[in-house]
Amino acid sequence: MYDVAVIGAGVVGGLVARTLTKYKLNVCILEAQNDVAMGATKANSAIVHGGFDAKEGSLKALLNVRGCKMMESVCKELGVSYKNNGSLVVGFNDEDRSVLNELLERGNKNGVERLQILEKDELKKLEPNLSENVTCALYAPTAGIVCPYTLAISAVGNAMDNGAELKCNFKVIGIDEIENGYKLSAENDAVEARYVINCAGVYSDEIAKMIGDDSFSVHPRRGEYILLDKECGDTVSCTIFRTPSKMGKGILVTPTVHGNLLLGPTAFDMEDKEDKDTTAEGFANILGNTHETVSGVALNKTITSFCGLRSVGSTGDFIINSPKKGFINTAGIESPGLTSAPAIAEYIADMLKDEGLEMEINPEFNPIRKSYHAFAEASQEEKNAIIKENPAYGKIVCRCEGVTEGEIVDAIRRNPQPHDLDGVKRRTRAQMGRCQGGFCGPYVTELLAKELNIPYESVTKFGGESIINIGKTKGGQA
Repeated sequence: MYDVAVIGAGVVGGLVARTLTKYKLNVCILEAQNDVAMGATKANSAIVHGGFDAKEGSLKALLNVRGCKMMESVCKELGVSYKNNGSLVVGFNDEDRSVLNELLERGNKNGVERLQILEKDELKKLEPNLSENVTCALYAPTAGIVCPYTLAISAVGNAMDNGAELKCNFKVIGIDEIENGYKLSAENDAVEARYVINCAGVYSDEIAKMIGDDSFSVHPRRGEYILLDKECGDTVSCTIFRTPSKMGKGILVTPTVHGNLLLGPTAFDMEDKEDKDTTAEGFANILGNTHETVSGVALNKTITSFCGLRSVGSTGDFIINSPKKGFINTAGIESPGLTSAPAIAEYIADMLKDEGLEMEINPEFNPIRKSYHAFAEASQEEKNAIIKENPAYGKIVCRCEGVTEGEIVDAIRRNPQPHDLDGVKRRTRAQMGRCQGGFCGPYVTELLAKELNIPYESVTKFGGESIINIGKTKGGQA
């Protein structure tokens, strides 16, 4: 029997598991998909919010501000890219200015540091490409950007390096109360744990119902995005928001930590928890709002688009509670969920202590994890030394992103091990450039097949039935 089972290997579940391995606990992570970071974590705005938007006194406000302060050090420990680039919420008229003043007051009450209203002249110096129609903005210098899926992957990997176990393709379909804990069942497997943490994202309400808790519901909110080439990454330096509405923070324009430019998201409430299709209506919304906010966005440099589903709870706040002893819900973790994740993990650990779980410090816990991009970030002298020791690091596989064979093989061999092309992509950025895997995809497939000791044609794009090769076109039967 495990001490703690964490359901869901997104950024919240990953950081919860990692935090729990700081103690002498037997921890298991249960993930329904083929890999970690497959839900909202892999498709969001990647923003570390300052904390001025959430209602004073709410869990969102408390955990957002705390998480923002923690994020840089957590990322440093886990080898994850983070940049403190600041954010601007721009206004166009007196009505917007009134909203910005309200956000300033709220942010000050929440404990956000160094917030200020900037006028047009100051804004144009800071962001020359802002629209001429922008008159003022709320500036949050503590805000930042991060790579959310790398954070989740590295958190899970660090948890595993410190003794946690990961079970992918484990979709929880039933939970039974047993003596001293719970039995969690999948189609062909089951685990037992004394304590359970529900971090199942858009499915967290369904998991809660398995123990008889129907006190909340969760629905998905579709968010579509457009990603531009690295040529466009310096169009803005800060993250640029519109004044918020009841549907969220609106369409943003932001650089990414890897140098691209990201536009979005849209906000459409839905019922289908699997519908991640992009739409013409969504793209029109993104483009229209972007042109109103920032000038000179080179939309002809678009390299991909995608859609994510945010987990919107029925209470208007994060839902973190314990409906039964030994069972903790972590639900409705929409924005600013990514920012709050390190603080949520601390919060959960404290709840477990209050529930009576013995939390003895693990003296062997190692918080440090090497970056997936350590080679790319090394000096030329360091690279030469690495290549001399392992020539695979001198062979470029992904020309768009400059990713080497050595980096890909290293990623396949590390915790948590990827089993498909998208898993390698999220870890190394191979296939993320202009060609989107058109040139490097076949060779990455070959490396996966070799390292996993499986047939070439059984390598998938993202698990399940996402087959990409059905046979040879030359030199054999088609």
